[in-house]
Formats: sequence, structure tokens, C-alpha cells
Amino acid sequence: MSIRVDLQDNPYEVHVGRGVRSSLAERVSSLVPRAKLAVIITTPMLRAQPWFDFALALPTHVIEAPEGESGKNLATVERLCDELTALGVSRHDVIVGVGGGATTDLAGFVAAVYLRGIAVVHVATSVAGQVDAAIGGKTAVDLVGGKNLVGAFHQPRGVWCDLDTLDTLSTRERIAGMGEVAKCWLLEGRSVSDLATTTLEEFVTMAVALKARVVAEDEFETSGRRALLNYGHTFAHAVELLTLSRDPDALRHGEAVALGLRFEARLAHRLGRIDATEVAATDEVVAFFGLPSRLPWAFEITDVLAVMARDKKAHHNLTFVLPGVQGFSTVADVSADEVVATYAEFIGGLE
Repeated sequence: MSIRVDLQDNPYEVHVGRGVRSSLAERVSSLVPRAKLAVIITTPMLRAQPWFDFALALPTHVIEAPEGESGKNLATVERLCDELTALGVSRHDVIVGVGGGATTDLAGFVAAVYLRGIAVVHVATSVAGQVDAAIGGKTAVDLVGGKNLVGAFHQPRGVWCDLDTLDTLSTRERIAGMGEVAKCWLLEGRSVSDLATTTLEEFVTMAVALKARVVAEDEFETSGRRALLNYGHTFAHAVELLTLSRDPDALRHGEAVALGLRFEARLAHRLGRIDATEVAATDEVVAFFGLPSRLPWAFEITDVLAVMARDKKAHHNLTFVLPGVQGFSTVADVSADEVVATYAEFIGGLE
């Protein structure tokens, strides 16, 4: 299945299904016809996978990036750009980002800034990468003070979501990626009762279609529509960053999103925007996918607040995407006292 991201200037297709990566070679040649060189940015672990069998119709080099979120920083960007320079990559050439969300974020940002922008396509190999990170052109790397604080809009020429690559993920990685799927399920207002009869391909397709539709409506986050895709992420990014400083392996992005969904539903309830039934429904969706319901540590609320205040949606205030009677919306100037009270409830019983 191909889903069109119908942008006004540079529309592209997201290909979903088993074995779709096999069409990459011919499509790259048509999408980037002036390219004389392709550079695949991936990780050592992914390069060793049995499905890593790309045979593009032009000279191809592979550059390895660090695994996961810990390597998504400006130091890595500088090294990768130096390697592109050494290879003689020109403005007409193409980068192929092969990996999960962290890798496609990194590859996309490198493509955005190297020579002021060259073509990029993505082969997303994790659930989170397929349903979220690889689509929409938001590229970024992290700073010590926060996630994705240095970035650029740089749309790919195409995205391949090959479900075969998910078969080689660990159980934890597959489950973690469903945090973004849970977010999309809730944004779509779908019934909890339909979860058990939905296939993996249907989950991925549903989330991709939602992302494509929202990005086409608000490519550069000017109307506020696209910000709704950050539901759960204000809290998620804060606890993800705080966890990363203690143990890089303790919390995956999708796991943090799941915690963010549960926390922000409770915050919306405290603010009188939704009733307890909707909070319970959120918990049911998260639980269905086997996602975590507890933080790895009970972080100090002052630390959590400090990171949330630096969130990209915030303007010197606490800002969340929250559900309400009329649907989801971005809510600014949320009282710190309400956040503190919600957090105390949320971590109750943690040792």
C-alpha cells in the first residue's frame, strides 16, 4: 500500500507492506534522477540484519551512526558531514536513512544541513520510525537540555515502511514502538473494542495515514494542527531525557510516549477537560500493547518541570496537547500546581 503525503510543493509516497524495500532501487533513480552517489546512514546492528540487502542503481557507500538516542547529537552530525565530504557527496546526490526513529531523525537532519540541503529517502525499520519519525520532514538532534531542540524541516523524497524489518526487532523494541500507535489510536478516537481484531499492518497503515493527513494540512506547524501529533510528548520527552542521563537503556521513546499518554490524560481530567471514563480508556489502550505504566524512577518534580518548560511547543510556559470535549487541542499556560498534583498522583506507590 502507498499513502500519499499530499504536500503542495513536494508530495511523496509512504510505502507500507512486506518486502516494499525491494522497490527502493528503481524508485530512487526516478526520485533523484541527477544523483551520481548514494550514501546509506544506518547503525552497525542494522547493517548486520538479513534484510539489509539494498542494491541501488548507482555507487553506494554505507556510513554507520551510533545506536539509538544517545548518538543523536551535534557531535555525530559533524562526524557524518565530514564523512560525506570525504566521499565527495554533492548537492545532486542522495542520503538513504535506514533505521528507527533516532536514525531517520539524524539522517534527515544531516541531509537538511549538509551543503544546505540534499535529497533524502528513508527506510524505517522500527514501529516508531514507520508510523512517526520518518514521515513529515521534522528532523532534529538532541541537546543536553532537551530532545530535538536543534532541527529543521526537510521532507524526504519517499519513505519505505517494510514490515519484514520488524520481524528482527526484539520483543521490547516492537512493543515500545506501539506507543506511537497508541497515540494515533487515541487521536483518531477509535474504540478499545476494535484493538484485538486489528493487524500489525492495519495499525501501521492507520498511523501513517493520520500522520500523512495532518502533515499535508500543516507542513510547518503554522496552524497548530500538526502540534496535536505531540499528544503525550511533553511529559514523554521530559522523562526520556531524565532517564537517558541515568541509564540509556532504561526507557525507549515509545515507552516514554505511553507514560506521557497516561499522565496527560490524568492532567486533562484534573483540568476538567475529560471524565474518568476517558482516562480509563487511555489506560486500556496502553495496556493492550503491553506498554509500561510506571516510570523507571520517581524523578524530582522540579527536574520534570524544568525540562517540560523547555519543550518546543512551550513559550516560557507549560504547554500540553490535551483531550477535551471538542477533541484535542494545544493548551498553554497550564498551572505548575496542577502538573505537580497530577505527578504526585501518577507516581503514587513508586519506591
